[in-house]
Amino acid sequence: MTEADRFLAETLARQAQRVAPHAWAGDQVWIKKAEPGHPRLLYTLMGLMARAAGLPLLRPVPNPGGSASIAAEAQRLRSLAAAGLPVPELLATQAGGLMMRHLGRAGQGVSSLGDEMDPRWRQGGADRLLTLWREGLDLIARVHAADTCLSQAFARNFVRDRHGQLACIDFEDDPAAAMPLAQAQARDWLCYLLSTAQYLKEAGCLATGIQEWHARQTRLPQPVGDALADAVRRLAWMRHLPAPKGFARDLRRVQAAAHLLTQAAR
Repeated sequence: MTEADRFLAETLARQAQRVAPHAWAGDQVWIKKAEPGHPRLLYTLMGLMARAAGLPLLRPVPNPGGSASIAAEAQRLRSLAAAGLPVPELLATQAGGLMMRHLGRAGQGVSSLGDEMDPRWRQGGADRLLTLWREGLDLIARVHAADTCLSQAFARNFVRDRHGQLACIDFEDDPAAAMPLAQAQARDWLCYLLSTAQYLKEAGCLATGIQEWHARQTRLPQPVGDALADAVRRLAWMRHLPAPKGFARDLRRVQAAAHLLTQAAR
């Protein structure tokens, strides 16, 4: 048993939170405990909804929970790291949890791309926003070039490491285990655009985003492009939805993404 294994076992026995930071070996680490999975009925209902809407990309990805979920996340971290992709370093894993090295410097937080793009915290105008947006696009393209996919490719799951580069986090599920890789990769693009298009609109540069995404999507592998095009056709009507109280911001995100995708597809 390594020192990391011993520290993980001792900490899991006393850690109350599901995920918590700790100091170890002169650095900062994160320990994640196993937790129960979601009810199987929930996945069944979500799957029925996805099929009824004709959107296989939105099929739920099962999270078994417990030791199986920990093992799945550990495997994803290992495989992505082996492919040379920027993910947290896995230091130890056991049935009850896993330990990862903090992406930032010890004692310092990390910023997500979502935070950096949000107008409440962003430094700079539209040009800065577009630079950040392109970074996320480039990272997803790099992941796909390694013949793999992310889990939830929202801007909040791209964070700055201690060297200022973007890294990917949150691998509790594996979409490629639930659908063809081309669909999983199209799902990555949808998740990212859903989480960022509204920022482009608020900054007045959505038209530029549409032009740039149009150029990028023409270079996608045909299976990915076909899966994405099918989803875009089925989502196009969402840009006309009214905004009910309590869901206005979420709906604006959907509308902006639907507008970007449909206009770029022309």
